[in-house]
Amino acid sequence: MSDIQAGQKTGQAGQKAKRRGPWPWIIVVLGLAVIGAAGALYVLRPSVTKSASGTDLKSLAHGDLANLTTASAGQPAPDTVFIDAADHPKHLADFKGHILVVNLWATWCGPCVKEMPALAKLQADYPGKILVLPISMDKADDREKARAFIAENSPLPFYEDEKSAMAFALSPPAEGFPTTVIYDAAGHERARLADGADWTGAEAHALIDAVLKGS
Repeated sequence: MSDIQAGQKTGQAGQKAKRRGPWPWIIVVLGLAVIGAAGALYVLRPSVTKSASGTDLKSLAHGDLANLTTASAGQPAPDTVFIDAADHPKHLADFKGHILVVNLWATWCGPCVKEMPALAKLQADYPGKILVLPISMDKADDREKARAFIAENSPLPFYEDEKSAMAFALSPPAEGFPTTVIYDAAGHERARLADGADWTGAEAHALIDAVLKGS
């Protein structure tokens, strides 16, 4: 092969290399970066349905807590305004730092009325560890009736949301009453129960113990 032919082949190879450019390497690097980022997100994503001991909260859905669900676990507490007995506005964020047992109830709801003493007993069983917040969904006309019921039947504080705004602000919204939502100390939903329950039973204690261990 002459020097001219060799030079022509070298030039053609150089032109092909220029046409290909750096794209194959860029694609490889970008692909590795995407895989690495996805792996990092998987490692950092918290498992909010489990306690520190590895208990899957959904596995506790039996007995009185048969309707327990963790489908909304990780959802932040809604920023809905409700009022206390002195008509002061409150938000669930005001109680951040505590395990919250938020109970949406009404005086016209038979299961709500029935389970209120059990919720009061649950608070007494975990003094300083949890806060049970019963929030009345009664309309303005029944407010005094709801306030009197709490005063006569439970040592728990009285809270009211006469427009049921919190029930609709939950994600997904509450399907009915009573609905009880458990929030961890960071203000994230851990579990939810749509129905009345015996909150003094072994199943309820196992749930609260698991949430406490995971906070």
